[in-house]
Amino acid sequence: MGVKLGDETRGYTRFRFLSELLAREGFAVDLVTSTFQHWEKAQRDCSKPCYQGLPYRIVFIEEPGYTKNLDLGRIRSHRVAAKNLREHFAKNAGAYDLVYAEIPPNDVARVCAEAAEAQGIPFVADINDLWPEAMRMVVDIPVVSDVAFYPFARDAKRVYQLLSGAVGTSDEYAARPAKDRQRPYPHTTVYVGNDLAAFDAGASRFADAIEKPADEVWVTYAGTLGASYDVATLVRAAALLEQERLARTGAPAGPTGQAIPPVRVKVLGDGPDREKLQALAAELDAPADFLGYQDYEHMAAYLCASDIVVNSLVKSAAQSIVTKIGDYLASGKPMVNTGSSPEFRSKVSADGFGVNVEAEDPRALAEEIAKLAGHASLRKIMGAKGRAVAEREFDQPRSYRAIVDLLRTLL
Repeated sequence: MGVKLGDETRGYTRFRFLSELLAREGFAVDLVTSTFQHWEKAQRDCSKPCYQGLPYRIVFIEEPGYTKNLDLGRIRSHRVAAKNLREHFAKNAGAYDLVYAEIPPNDVARVCAEAAEAQGIPFVADINDLWPEAMRMVVDIPVVSDVAFYPFARDAKRVYQLLSGAVGTSDEYAARPAKDRQRPYPHTTVYVGNDLAAFDAGASRFADAIEKPADEVWVTYAGTLGASYDVATLVRAAALLEQERLARTGAPAGPTGQAIPPVRVKVLGDGPDREKLQALAAELDAPADFLGYQDYEHMAAYLCASDIVVNSLVKSAAQSIVTKIGDYLASGKPMVNTGSSPEFRSKVSADGFGVNVEAEDPRALAEEIAKLAGHASLRKIMGAKGRAVAEREFDQPRSYRAIVDLLRTLL
C-alpha cells in the first residue's frame, strides 16, 4: 500500500524490488497496490507511462485516500480499498498461483488471505509492523483501546491463522503468528534493507554537494518525525553537549584525551512533529538543523558525510528493526540506538556496530555521543562492522533470495 513506483520520490521499495526480482526469476507478477500515494497524500495518475512497460504488471485498486497517517479517514480509506481488492480477486479467480501481501494494513491483508484460501492457493504474509500493538503506543486507554482496536486484532489473527508462510522484517515479527495458531508454518526473517549499489551511487553522486566543517561532528537522524521516533531527546542531548562545551574553559577532553569538537545534529525527514521539534531546538538553542525530506540519493550522501547515526525511538515504540537501519549500516558510521527492541539491542551489541542507550534519557544519549565524538578510531571500527553487516544481511539483491526460495517451496 505504501510502495514507491515509477518516477515517484517517496515510498518503500521493498515490494517493487521483490517484484523485479521475482520477474527476473521467471515468475509472472502482478503488483497490486492503491490508486492513492500514501506518502504524497494524493491520487496517482495511473495512466502515466512510468507505470507501464515494466517486467511486472501494476494493478491499481481504487482507494479514496486520507490526509493524516493516524485518523479515522485512513481506516475508512483502507476499508474501501479492502472491499475493492476483494472484488479484484473475485473477478480474477484462478489467475494466481500464490498471493504475497504485507501486513499491515490488517483488513487488506485479511482479504488477501481469505481470497487465497477460497482459491486453494498459498498465502504468504510479509509482516512489517504489528497492529494493534503499535497503536497502543499512541492510544492506550483501558477498555476503550481494547474496543477500538478489536477489528485490527481480529483481522491480524485471521491473517496469521490462514497464512501458508511468513516473512518478517525481524525475528520477532516472523514469529508473531505462532501466538494465534497451533500449526507450525515456514517462516524467514528478511530485513527491509536496501540496494547497496543504489545507496553507494547516490552517496558518491552528491558527496561534493555537502559542505561539512572540518571541526564539527555530525550526528544524523533520518526518518519520520512522528510519535514513535524520539527526535526530541536527540535535540535535548545536542543542547546539553553545546551547553557543556561553552561552559568549559578550553577544549573539553574526550576519552582519548583529545578535544571533542562541536557536535551538530542533522535531522533528515518530515512529519507531523516537525514544527514542534524545530520550536524545541530554538527554545534550547540546540545545534540542530532540520533539512526536511531528502530524496534517497541525498540522504545517502548526508549519512556518509556524518560521523554518527542515531536510531531514535521512544520507550513504548513497538517497532523492532525499522526501515532506515539498512541505510544507517550502509553509511559505515557507528550507530547509537535508543530503540527498546531486545532483538535489535542484542544485535547492536553482538555485531559491534554501535551502542545502546536507554530511551528518552537526554543525559545518557549526550554521554554516548560525546564518547564517540572524541574517539575517531572507535567510530571507524564500529562503522566498518556496520558496513559488513549491511553487505551480509541488508543488501536486497542478496537477502531477498530467501523470499524467492520460500515461494518456490510453497509452490
